[in-house]
Amino acid sequence: MDKIQDALNQAYTGEAKAALRLKVYAKKAEEEGYKQMARLFRVISFSEEIHGARALRVLREIKGTEENLAASFESEKKVAEVAYDQFVKLAEEAGNKEAVLHFSQSKDVEETHAKLYKQAMSDFMEERETTYYVCEVCGYVSDGVLPEVCPVCGAPAKMFVPFSE
Repeated sequence: MDKIQDALNQAYTGEAKAALRLKVYAKKAEEEGYKQMARLFRVISFSEEIHGARALRVLREIKGTEENLAASFESEKKVAEVAYDQFVKLAEEAGNKEAVLHFSQSKDVEETHAKLYKQAMSDFMEERETTYYVCEVCGYVSDGVLPEVCPVCGAPAKMFVPFSE
């Protein structure tokens, strides 16, 4: 990889991390009653998303939807099968139960993401529409059914956010 590609990858990674971090900060500021600070964090998060998206375009990482589905499926599969397995082992060896729980649940959710992408690849030509439900605690995604409790972390149905658009 040449230096420009490396710099663009670093820019994309940094912007993506900043966007997520600022969204989390905004939620915390909102919980603490700091509406203007929450708005500022959300605005700058959105700006960082724009920077990250521009870097992806320059990197030519954005393909057609079918190719993006296939790449996303492979990425989720690799993260679940390789990265999180290693992370779980590392946390177990360190005796860090909180990290073990986080990595284990994240691995389970990543496997679900891979299944959702695989299903979407099968349904691609049909353009099947569904409502997804996302657990706000662990990130588990349910396809078309609001679970009574999250199968990964046990959170109640009220902790799920519907996505129909």
